[in-house]
Amino acid sequence: MPTIERSVMVPGSDCLTHRIRVVVHSTYVPKHSRPRDNRYTFTYQIRIVNEGSEGARLLRRHWVITDALGRSEEVHGDGVVGKQPHIAPGRVHDYTSVCPLETPFGTMRGTYEFVRDDGTEFSAEIGVFSLIAGPFLN
Repeated sequence: MPTIERSVMVPGSDCLTHRIRVVVHSTYVPKHSRPRDNRYTFTYQIRIVNEGSEGARLLRRHWVITDALGRSEEVHGDGVVGKQPHIAPGRVHDYTSVCPLETPFGTMRGTYEFVRDDGTEFSAEIGVFSLIAGPFLN
């Protein structure tokens, strides 16, 4: 009987910095993965909540992606998925992106660079979260 692999969401991270909350959950996507070729595909869902009293625009992102062999890659870029969203007080910005790995598990962490409506720049932490292929969860 063949083994059926399902997408599995793993516990993520929840980090509050400068009144910006970043919540992350990752999911292994078996239909876009090829374990025999050392290709594991993950999506991660991000929710950014402005818990402050002033709006803020997300300018840049910085990721540190580490695989199961301890190899790290840093990714820098403007905005997120082609946008530099302005998040008003009490509002939320959600998005989903993809991370391929050559190993069945790894981690991601990072920061977002913001500018408040008054021109003040600051960094918001993206807490470390796991990328784990479904068969390796237990």
